[in-house]
Amino acid sequence: MTQQYAETILNSLSAHVAIIDSNGVIIDTNKALREFAISNNPGMRPDMLNINYLKICDAANGETAGSAAQVAMGIRQVIKGNIDEFVMDYPCHSPGNKRWFYMRAVRVAGSQPLQIVVSHENITPLKIAEHKLLQREAELKQKTLGLEEANAALRALLRHRDEDLKEMEQTFFQNLKQTILPSFDQLKKLNPSGKEKKIISLIESELNNIASPFLRHISNFEAVLTPQELKIASLIKQGQSSKEIADLLNLSITTVNFHRRNLRDKLGLKNTATNLNTFLLHLN
Repeated sequence: MTQQYAETILNSLSAHVAIIDSNGVIIDTNKALREFAISNNPGMRPDMLNINYLKICDAANGETAGSAAQVAMGIRQVIKGNIDEFVMDYPCHSPGNKRWFYMRAVRVAGSQPLQIVVSHENITPLKIAEHKLLQREAELKQKTLGLEEANAALRALLRHRDEDLKEMEQTFFQNLKQTILPSFDQLKKLNPSGKEKKIISLIESELNNIASPFLRHISNFEAVLTPQELKIASLIKQGQSSKEIADLLNLSITTVNFHRRNLRDKLGLKNTATNLNTFLLHLN
């Protein structure tokens, strides 16, 4: 490879490249580094030749002092042969721009005397993307935390609601059993007629069903029972015959038997040997 060809390749690289000797003195640079030097260090020779790279790092101060010291230490380790290469990324901000670079120092294979290639690649777009990603992760974490807090608050509200509903239900059933149901004993003492007595018994039975788990159990079946079927199921549970149910509800016996068949189908009683009354009693 000719010297001219090598320089062409070196100048085609986007990275800022400097070749230094064992003392840290710059013996060659590429076009990208020269242009960077002109833009950022107007008092420095554009080609930067014969400038000691390590001394520049040692003399750095301010915000760049820390990263410059790390670079100098890493290059010296490569020069001494303690490590094969040294890499790091670092900020190099200007008054008008924020910039980050990826620096790499490696020995030139087989070079005599020793030569070190020091390259700096601008990774600002990657750093900006990384910063935005971290920012979005932080925002997502904050939103997740907010959702978790909202879920916790919602669970607490639902728990309180369930407790309130349970308390209301207990109060309702307690009032029903202690206040309303005992009134039927007073009604029965008035010696009502046969039909009136049956109606009173029907109302009393319906209220007892409300106060018992029967209706809630029967509503748990997949089949949706109609209001009429719920009434008939309640009366069947009490041991009422089809004729008695028909008289109480002003229905024909045929209609009552039709509802009986529907109840058996919806409750899954495919076996005709299963007694509907016994099945409904077990729901308690």
